[in-house]
Amino acid sequence: MRDVTVIIGSESDKPALAPMEEKLKELDLSYEVFVYSAHRNLPELLEFLKTNETKVYITCAGLAAALPGVVASQVKQPVIGVPMVVGSLAGIDALLAILQMPKGVPIATMGIGKQGLINAAIMAKKIIDV
Repeated sequence: MRDVTVIIGSESDKPALAPMEEKLKELDLSYEVFVYSAHRNLPELLEFLKTNETKVYITCAGLAAALPGVVASQVKQPVIGVPMVVGSLAGIDALLAILQMPKGVPIATMGIGKQGLINAAIMAKKIIDV
């Protein structure tokens, strides 16, 4: 079982993950990055979540940012959400979407962009070390 499963909504998000990946390696956490969109391939995402074995999820999303909420609604493991810097609001819309989940769908929400990505890795380590 890996420590962290990272899910992003688009291949184009991969380059932005570099600071988080560096921190995950520094913290000696095993991880793998997967691309699943809550909008474009929801059935495949749901099927993946049924069989994936991980301790913590880190989900990175922009704009409407449905991905973290979908993941949190389907799994028992902790979910960390990171809003990506995209769109005309530069991630503020994603931040609010991830932050304002209904009761019963908690997400540990990080800040927008690079510092949020790094903090997500640190939060995952703290969760795992409890």
